[in-house]
Amino acid sequence: MDSLFQFTHSYQSLGNTFFEKVLPTPVADPALLLYNESLANELGIKENNDTAVLAGILSGNQIADGASPIAQAYAGHQFGYFTMLGDGRAILLGEHLGPDGQRWDVQLKGAGPTPYSRRGDGRATLRAMLREYLISEAMHGLGIPSSRSLAVVATREKVFREEIQAGAVLTRIMKSHIRVGTFEYARQFLKTEDLEKLTQYALNRHYPVARIQQNAALTLLEQVLHQQARLIAQWMRVGFIHGVMNTDNMSIAGEAFDYGPCAFINSYDPTKAFSSIDTNGRYAFGNQPNIAHWNLSCLANALLPIIDSDTDKAVKMATEVLNQFPALYTQLYTATMAAKIGFDENGISNEVIELLKELMQWMQTEQADYTNTFLTIEGALQPDGIYTSTVFSNWMEKRNSLLSAAGVNKEKAKVIMHHQNPVVIPRNHRVEEALDAAVINNDLTLFNQLLQLVQHPYEPEGAYTKYQEPPINGDGFYATYCGT
Repeated sequence: MDSLFQFTHSYQSLGNTFFEKVLPTPVADPALLLYNESLANELGIKENNDTAVLAGILSGNQIADGASPIAQAYAGHQFGYFTMLGDGRAILLGEHLGPDGQRWDVQLKGAGPTPYSRRGDGRATLRAMLREYLISEAMHGLGIPSSRSLAVVATREKVFREEIQAGAVLTRIMKSHIRVGTFEYARQFLKTEDLEKLTQYALNRHYPVARIQQNAALTLLEQVLHQQARLIAQWMRVGFIHGVMNTDNMSIAGEAFDYGPCAFINSYDPTKAFSSIDTNGRYAFGNQPNIAHWNLSCLANALLPIIDSDTDKAVKMATEVLNQFPALYTQLYTATMAAKIGFDENGISNEVIELLKELMQWMQTEQADYTNTFLTIEGALQPDGIYTSTVFSNWMEKRNSLLSAAGVNKEKAKVIMHHQNPVVIPRNHRVEEALDAAVINNDLTLFNQLLQLVQHPYEPEGAYTKYQEPPINGDGFYATYCGT
């Protein structure tokens, strides 16, 4: 049989201090529930219509041709506290080479215990893996750099959490799983040469065209900083709350990943945090830019020994790079939010910035739905309720005047907004409804309906649908969980 994947293993060139070789633990009776054919075609993964073979490979029961399974070592700051971590329930099969030469990590999540499991069972629940599949594909559909999901395989085994649940294995695809925590691990536990080697590897793999100015470490820090500023601005554009922005969940390649306790806001509230473990709101919606900046400072701290041998000088140089973040993020966020109400970058003035501030304040006061407010401004939804108020009407008049002053007619504004304002997002109550039907009733109908919509979130589906409606009684006590 021809190989499903075209595997390479460049990460292993860093040396075995960065990983442990480990085989997936076989499961009782794997069954392929979801397979992302469009992603498989895009990556040049060999077509295989034998679902039993796919289930065997993508559960870890059968080792794919050319695979060399490993668990990666890393550390991280979790809710501000440093700890040693590593892949406790994820096993990297290798790096698949796509048709364009791009490397893609192929990782089995929930494939069994590893040396980093810390007494965990190494397994994942079906509910959590279906959730990650759905949200990662939604993020991709929204145009946000993200991990992708190739497959979900049911294991037909039980997983013990707060309650007994069905088990599953997810196949996660990423440009790489190198994270800020990988550098923190190298700084804390390995030699300076290992840190240098990791830095050069990350640059070569993810930023091959970056010109090294003073040194490789500063160049990498700057590249990652720019990618993270763009990523967080995009999260804020669509109302996404990651929920667990630990440094081990910040990708060096600038991709969003690890969709455990994530959620999307309904009524606008920058203090909103849904994660059950985020009791102090550290990772609240409006705090995400600050946390990204803090995480980048952890990366800078890890890189200090190879920025300069003089620590004071290294700190000064790293700080100069880190200080770029607030202005860069503000610029990107402002441009993004201005586009959501119809302005291009050339039309952004102080008056437009004030207009945006007025809108956000009004939305918070009225508990307006984040997604539907922008659709109403765009004209994609008919105004009703709070959108017929005098305050909102006056705001719209001011906005229309500023558009005219900027030389943007209604048609152009609508085109600008269309590419920024999703018609459908994976609203929390619809996600839970779909997961309940899949896990409790063994019925994927609702899940697949929602998946189809969120994979194409900018294409109107005709009349106003139930998927655009916020929950009737608000989010109430809705909480998300990490699934471990």
